Amino acid sequence: MRKTILALIGVGACFIASAHAQDLDWKKVDETLGRKPVVADDVHRYGFPRTDLTVTLDGVTIKPALALGGWLAFKPAHGGAMVMGDLVLLETEINPVMAKMIASGIEITAVHNHLLRASPATFYMHVAGHGDPVKLASAIHDALAESKTPLTVAAPAGPPPAIDLDTAKLDQVIGVKGQANGGVYQFNVKRRDPITEDGMLLTPVGAMGVAIAINFQPTGAGKAAITGDFVLTSDEVNPVIVALRTHGIEVTALHSHMLDEQPRLFFMHFWANDDAVKLANGLRAALDKTASTKG
Repeated sequence: MRKTILALIGVGACFIASAHAQDLDWKKVDETLGRKPVVADDVHRYGFPRTDLTVTLDGVTIKPALALGGWLAFKPAHGGAMVMGDLVLLETEINPVMAKMIASGIEITAVHNHLLRASPATFYMHVAGHGDPVKLASAIHDALAESKTPLTVAAPAGPPPAIDLDTAKLDQVIGVKGQANGGVYQFNVKRRDPITEDGMLLTPVGAMGVAIAINFQPTGAGKAAITGDFVLTSDEVNPVIVALRTHGIEVTALHSHMLDEQPRLFFMHFWANDDAVKLANGLRAALDKTASTKG
């Protein structure tokens, strides 16, 4: 009887959450953030690429889609919405943006590097909040105004550059289908275990930033610069470090993104610029050390 009651309560809660999700004023959120989202299931994800920056690393000019793509993801939760995000900032922008976030009740859950030797250096601020999505959007928008993050979306200057790589071979090696985005070939590799934050299941995992992200930017003659982040449990961290370094891929950062996730997760960033298929094989060796999906 107790199980039946709990099940009915769960169904009722899901129904209420679903009904409330339909009531959320997503158009107002779009207007507040000044851009349209990519919608996946019940998640509205907004991109904040640092198109204003020219960042170089080891002679490679980094495209925003490779490593400068800030984002915010809103998901209906707890009678309102939860927001999680990863914002790209220069070091001089960190404290002004953080002060504004804190004053508006937005939580800071991580601040760290992703890359090494980049010029100018970029840092990544992870944020979280719960409540009315329009108020959350307004607070984050006002905080970002303390940086030079573009708050209006410019029209594309032209068609995106072609991906001059053997993408079919990369798909085969990585084990999932990639997609082109702004001259970068991107993979999202899901983990097999469910991930929750503050009791909420973080799905879809790609939109919520908890899928393994792997990006290839062509650098000519079949070569590519690669970066991204592995999403790892504690027992996977060192096997993945060894696999990456054994295959000539540099580990550039290891850190958390969230405060209350289950299972506890670590995010490992990497960098290399070499033959794309060779690097894909190294990444596949590292993926084989994780509880990730393939195919």
